[in-house]
Amino acid sequence: MRNDVLAYVVGITLLIFAAPLFLMTVVGFFLGDNDIIFQSFLLPCLISAGLGYSLKTWGQGRGASSERLRDREAFAAVALGWPVVVIIGALPFWFGGMFHGPFELINGQSNLTEVLGGSVRAFFESMSGFTTTGATVIDPRTSPVCQPAVPDCINAQSKSLLLWRSLSQWLGGMGIIMLGMLLLARYLGGGMTMARAELTGPSLSRLKPRIQQTAKILWGIYTFFTVVEIVLLYYLTDMGMFDAVNHGLTTLPTGGFSTYDAGVMSFDSVTVEWIIILFMVIAGINFSLFHFIYRGEWRAAIKDQEMQVYLAVLALATIAMTASLYILADWEFGSSFRHAAFQVASIGTSTGYASSDFVIWPTLALIILLFLMIVGASAGSTGGGLKILRLRIAYLLAKREISRIASPRKIHLVRLNGEVVEDEKLWTIVGMLSWWAVLSMGSIIVLAIIESSLDLETVISVAISSLGNTGPALGSLGPTQTWASLHWTSLIVTATLMWLGRLELLTVIVLLSIRVWKE
Repeated sequence: MRNDVLAYVVGITLLIFAAPLFLMTVVGFFLGDNDIIFQSFLLPCLISAGLGYSLKTWGQGRGASSERLRDREAFAAVALGWPVVVIIGALPFWFGGMFHGPFELINGQSNLTEVLGGSVRAFFESMSGFTTTGATVIDPRTSPVCQPAVPDCINAQSKSLLLWRSLSQWLGGMGIIMLGMLLLARYLGGGMTMARAELTGPSLSRLKPRIQQTAKILWGIYTFFTVVEIVLLYYLTDMGMFDAVNHGLTTLPTGGFSTYDAGVMSFDSVTVEWIIILFMVIAGINFSLFHFIYRGEWRAAIKDQEMQVYLAVLALATIAMTASLYILADWEFGSSFRHAAFQVASIGTSTGYASSDFVIWPTLALIILLFLMIVGASAGSTGGGLKILRLRIAYLLAKREISRIASPRKIHLVRLNGEVVEDEKLWTIVGMLSWWAVLSMGSIIVLAIIESSLDLETVISVAISSLGNTGPALGSLGPTQTWASLHWTSLIVTATLMWLGRLELLTVIVLLSIRVWKE
């Protein structure tokens, strides 16, 4: 591992990251948060720029800019650059007073224990944002802003901090690292390697050979859908511009963070829900398919097998859940279909919005939601979970092994969209699924030890929700509750799971190999 190259890449990432922090400094003035702008955004902006410049200069001084980025540095840069960005991104929450921070300690409004707890919660909130998980710990028990007389804790926060929370999800949706490729490919020639490391990014097959062009087009498509949703929410519903912008910024990255404690339920609007459903489903589709449509290759997009399975899973889950609510919960058919469709799209794409308190739904509906948490959306989308593509290939691989036993002399190939999937890719998928199973079981055990008062349903769903970047859990931590009741060690564990899930496990786990760190 060449530490100078690693420092150079992370340094450039932090320099880029200073831009949205500076933007929020300007936006904060227009939102009327002048009293917290310096400490919330300008100071973190200077820290990010200063640290980024120092790392870049140090790496460049040792010749990093003249070397190509190898695979091990690319994976390390993505895996380590992400938490560095998350830590810097947590400073606005900690400095701005969303949680107990150093400025409250100086003013005598908080004690040292509260401030240390506030740092952990700010880190969790930032990790939840950049990994598009959407779980929150903003609660009267954790935020000094939420006094007993405050009816809505989240909505009582500074508008600029709420916007930053939404913007962090939007940036994390397509990937901070992918944005960095626009410069990294130019300086290091390692753009394609970086794209391979950021495994949640779009499939690189049949895309433009120049990764810079691909990244620009994908960011353009991502931005286009975001703007269209904001416009529809603002003009077709009773949402104000601030709420429309925030919900637009958190739907496309499948983050699901709202500006109210009750989330989407606070609007109680069929129009709002169906607009969000549309864009949640869009966000769960492989973005490379939109690239094909942009190039006029409609047939390639429509015939994509993963998208067909993805839409079929959503449709079947909606039908099953509608029947569950209509028959078992004795709901009206219209309400059953409305809330079933919304919740299937939300959990199936790992967005995490809620149109109803689904914790009290029939057991069959909860099993469907847990299934959707695990499965997730399409590979190459902003959604989380195991991904339809991997599960489909795992099924085809299992089917191939059975066929080999029955016909050992026959050549058996795994095909997807008419193309043969190489054995190297098959084993990578098997390894990823195996690690997902191991980590989910291990984290369930760890959380059960730390949170001994929680029931089994809550512990299992918290672990799966974190690893799948979904957000809300089942049981006592459902959509109407925050995660503020969790112990600080549980917040660190779940934040780590979010990090692992967002980077598809292997990108992070590869760092555990001693050989990776050898020169």
